[in-house]
Amino acid sequence: MILKSWLAHGRLKEHRTSPQEINDLLVLADRDLGDCRISGLSSDRRLNIAYNAALQASRAALAAAGFRTSGESHHYLVVQSLAHTINASPDILQLLDQFRKKRNMGEYDRVGVASDQEVEEMIALALKIRHEVEEWLRAAHPGLLKQ
Repeated sequence: MILKSWLAHGRLKEHRTSPQEINDLLVLADRDLGDCRISGLSSDRRLNIAYNAALQASRAALAAAGFRTSGESHHYLVVQSLAHTINASPDILQLLDQFRKKRNMGEYDRVGVASDQEVEEMIALALKIRHEVEEWLRAAHPGLLKQ
């Protein structure tokens, strides 16, 4: 399992999660799914918020699997971990990684990198990931979901 390999190489740490932590991460994702729709924000900012929604849901899956990131490239690792937690398709991983790179450009390098269409695509992707994480949690870790 690749997650155990990442653990052995210090890219992940073992982590014991709780229903409260999982709930908090999913609530953060839900908050961001609402906030990314606020009119008046730039497309770059909205893309960043929608990306964060997907990231928080992905972190919930990684925590449920018993891990958290350690050190550098934590966004990349969280994104890639979806293949080994919720069994996300390569298409989802590739698209989310493209948005990760675009988000980084808009956050650190320049303004105007995200179009409104890309924002809508990222919102749809974040919703899909949020839904798939919850479904996976229900099937694989039902005790971690608050009732």
